[in-house]
Amino acid sequence: MSQQGYVAAPPYSQSQPRTGGFSTSFGPPNSSLHYGHYGDPNSSYAAPQPVPCITALIFAFRFQGPPPPNNTGPSYPPYSHQSQPAYPNTASTSSTTQLANQLNSMQINSYGPGTTPSSLTSSGHPASFHGPQATPPTQQQMALPPGSQVSPPANNFSGLCAQPSLPTMARQDGIPGSGPPNPNLQQLPGQPPGPGYHPQQVIENDKASRGGQIYATNTRGQVPPLVTTDCVIQDQGHASPRYIRCTTYCFPSSSDMAKQAHIPLAAVIQPFALVPQNETPLYVVNHGETGPIRCNRCKAYMCPFMQFIEGGRRYQCGFCNCVNDVPPFFFQHLDHIGRRVDHYERPELSLGSYEYVATLDYCRNNKPPNPPAYIFMIDVSYRNINSGLVKLICEELKTLLDKLPREEQEESSAIRVGFVTYNKVLHFFNVKSNLAQPQMMVVSDVGEVFVPLLDGFLVNFQESRSVVNNLLDQIPEMFADTNESETIFAPVIQAGMEALKAAECAGKLFIFHSSLPTAEAPGKLRNRDDKKLLNTDKEKTLFQPQVNYYETLARDCVANGCCVNLFLFPNQYVDIASLGLVTMYTGGTLYKYNNFQLNSDSPQFLTDLRKDIEKKTGFDAIMRVRTNTGFRATDFFGAIYMDNTTDVEMAAVDCDKAVTVEFKHDDKLNEDSGALIQCAVLYTSISGQRRLRIHNIGLNCSSQLADVYKTCETDALINFFAKSAFKAILSQPLKTVREILVNQTARMLACYRKNCASPSAVSQLILPDAMKVLPVYMNCLLKSCVLVGRPEIPTDERAYHRQLVMAMGVADTQLFFYPQLLPIHSLDLKSDAVPAAIRCSEKCLSEGGTFILANGLSMFLWLGVSTPPELIQGLFNVPSFAHISTEATLLPDLDNLYSKKVKSIMEHIQSQKPYTMKLMIVKQREQPEMLFRQFLVEDKSIYGGASYVDFLCCVHKEICQLLN
Repeated sequence: MSQQGYVAAPPYSQSQPRTGGFSTSFGPPNSSLHYGHYGDPNSSYAAPQPVPCITALIFAFRFQGPPPPNNTGPSYPPYSHQSQPAYPNTASTSSTTQLANQLNSMQINSYGPGTTPSSLTSSGHPASFHGPQATPPTQQQMALPPGSQVSPPANNFSGLCAQPSLPTMARQDGIPGSGPPNPNLQQLPGQPPGPGYHPQQVIENDKASRGGQIYATNTRGQVPPLVTTDCVIQDQGHASPRYIRCTTYCFPSSSDMAKQAHIPLAAVIQPFALVPQNETPLYVVNHGETGPIRCNRCKAYMCPFMQFIEGGRRYQCGFCNCVNDVPPFFFQHLDHIGRRVDHYERPELSLGSYEYVATLDYCRNNKPPNPPAYIFMIDVSYRNINSGLVKLICEELKTLLDKLPREEQEESSAIRVGFVTYNKVLHFFNVKSNLAQPQMMVVSDVGEVFVPLLDGFLVNFQESRSVVNNLLDQIPEMFADTNESETIFAPVIQAGMEALKAAECAGKLFIFHSSLPTAEAPGKLRNRDDKKLLNTDKEKTLFQPQVNYYETLARDCVANGCCVNLFLFPNQYVDIASLGLVTMYTGGTLYKYNNFQLNSDSPQFLTDLRKDIEKKTGFDAIMRVRTNTGFRATDFFGAIYMDNTTDVEMAAVDCDKAVTVEFKHDDKLNEDSGALIQCAVLYTSISGQRRLRIHNIGLNCSSQLADVYKTCETDALINFFAKSAFKAILSQPLKTVREILVNQTARMLACYRKNCASPSAVSQLILPDAMKVLPVYMNCLLKSCVLVGRPEIPTDERAYHRQLVMAMGVADTQLFFYPQLLPIHSLDLKSDAVPAAIRCSEKCLSEGGTFILANGLSMFLWLGVSTPPELIQGLFNVPSFAHISTEATLLPDLDNLYSKKVKSIMEHIQSQKPYTMKLMIVKQREQPEMLFRQFLVEDKSIYGGASYVDFLCCVHKEICQLLN
């Protein structure tokens, strides 16, 4: 899809063609295990074996004073990785006992940068997070993060860890310029003594230091508050972190240094992210027929990085250094410091994010676009009619169509609507406003789909309200006696796309589908769910589309601005890897409701449908990421389609979709000018206006590795690792992908240890301050159902999760991989405060407690067998634990403080996430508890994932091998 506004940039700033496959992330299928340009081709990694279960141990992290700027620590031999198992099966009972004794005797000395042991000992900092010890601790102690579990093949879990592979001490190292740990951070309630920094500790620390404050984006390279911290973001020249988050805010100055650090250089861009009401919405700049001002050479848009010279008559591009003339209408004088006098009056000069009204040059065929359309396509086969689903959809649409999105200044929505039903054939409906009754036209030739009517198919709902409502009343009755159980699928999308194409507009298809499309038609599928393929080289085929037709269809949809939203209601295998492909490539959203029951699942489905229809969305979108000289965007991950190496195409992009972009060096970066990134999204608004949304961010550059590690953001790193791994499984065995992830983790930490940490015993495990929860999150990723090939996990579920994560932003992946666990039995009813989240471990549960667990897709209310009767009465209006029904998916509306507060907490968690979480009530020691325990990600998984302690040992073993 070429737009005149996107002119190819010259070679020095244009992405070069990729070499094919997934080389930028994991290498081609048969390559060695190097991770793009971050890995070592000579390395190998064997899956870890679990260590004995040790519940009363604590790892010690010592914050040490800053090393000299060029301190490389002790000299180690070059990285090498012996081809031997990480955990040989040689541990004897005696070594296991020694291991337990060794771990239990660990002590952690935590020194903040710039402090000395003696000064800290007398500082009076609370001794928080300390474990059982023989003598009282004399130094501040902090627990490490609880981990998750690795997911190597099950047959690798058959031995114990050899004693030499364990760290004798673990510490978290201070680095130059990083602040000391928050001395006010107390141990959170419900935290058992145990190893590791856990995300809640870091989250609460960040909330305490930065929550509720104004975060101004006026400084290049500053690290923003965590995604979990509520603050007011003030745009003062760099894009809000709601729009762009980076894996590190200081790029290495050279490619050699980047290869040495092994830290992926990436940005997670969420161009339409929602902005809270207390923050300023984006300003719209309109230069009339002249259009946006751009650099003549690299085509970057006017932004705060442009430097005005020669009294304001010319400007130097911050991206390519080209000197351009200032258009006469845009001229303004400079003040005494060389800044334009209208600097603060023009959003494009003073803000990191803003919009331009685009000219006809940016439109298809140089014609103004029409407003988009929504087409509702309902599967009316026997099962959907019989379950009551079709009637439910039709009833809901009658009220939802009044809530179609519109521009704030508009009285009504400009979006037109159309309706199609289908089973083995397609039924189009004419709902023109002057008709007394809707008219149905049947298309039975599904091999060559055509649209039987143009006038009267896509209509304004306000004008055709009575005819549309009449149709929605009639559809359930029309097909009430159907016996048709076979369905088509691909021709449905084809028909919707052709209708939008004929109407010369972009739009969304809302498809409500429930079964594998087995009817004779293009895109027909068979059941290929073969458990024998798990943990083989052919397992990757389960994540690939079954037939090529869907890929071709997806490409055509993108070219015509047709976004596909798919609501699935399966009760058996439906091949999501094939059906969901068009949804993912077109920027659509996939929703799945297994074994849909009208009574229990309707609230979840209807809420999802309402939120999706009301979403502010950009249509027919194309995104280009530009950088200054020295580095470039090389790979893109997300719900996107790319026809070349630079333009990201999306039939639609909404507030929840994020694209993760990886960068690589092609020259040396200048520390003075930094690393500049500009993201430009050309799109059609819901009112049919062509616009450009621009986001700019500047990062620092440094020749000091410590600076790079100091500004890392773990949440963004995990988003990158998840998406790159989930993309790589299409071409590589899962075992290989898991090995690369563990290897990459060890290499990042080994490089820090070798080049940034002060000298210490090799047996110590040292983590950078900004990466202290990296092992936790990485372990959660490794044991996600996508990367665990187990027959108990349905293939469709894995394909579904893979597709969701590919489109997620940083906040959503953070919660998805490490769920939030809230002890609501400790609620203070007299305060508005919400109890601090606790570690996702069974050790944190108590028989007398009640907990909420949420991960963005699922929500649980877990009740211990000894939950107080008054709490049960307040929540459920029943007298005792035995009377609680676990069938309900909603809490009753009760007029008491406890009920209101708990429901308020659940609603708040829900309001921040794109998917509606169905509530499951779980009682301790009852069967559904097994499902709940899968989300306690610090513990060993029932599907073979390792505990956090096991994973930390595994990583430490890897680091030791690299350093030796």
